[in-house]
Amino acid sequence: MKKIVMICLLAVMGFGLSDAMAQKKNAALKTTVFITDVDCENCAKKIDNSLPFQKGVKEVKVDVPSKTVTVTYDATKSSDAAIIKALKKVKINAEVAPAKK
Repeated sequence: MKKIVMICLLAVMGFGLSDAMAQKKNAALKTTVFITDVDCENCAKKIDNSLPFQKGVKEVKVDVPSKTVTVTYDATKSSDAAIIKALKKVKINAEVAPAKK
């Protein structure tokens, strides 16, 4: 009987711990929109092929008509400045888009 109670207690604690870790992981994610000089699909492919390999980057969306790149990344592992630097390595000029009100 004691073994069953212990197993149930450990299971409940394990689920609580995994839920807390998931919330902490999502809290560190940041999404930033960058205004770029992307004007063709080849430039978009350069970004798609290089930026996801940057430390902390989770998702990249390139919108050629609006010349924007939306990046979701772990703020504890990367920053806006690091993303801009990575874009410059593939010869893409970028700046952080002003926040919408």
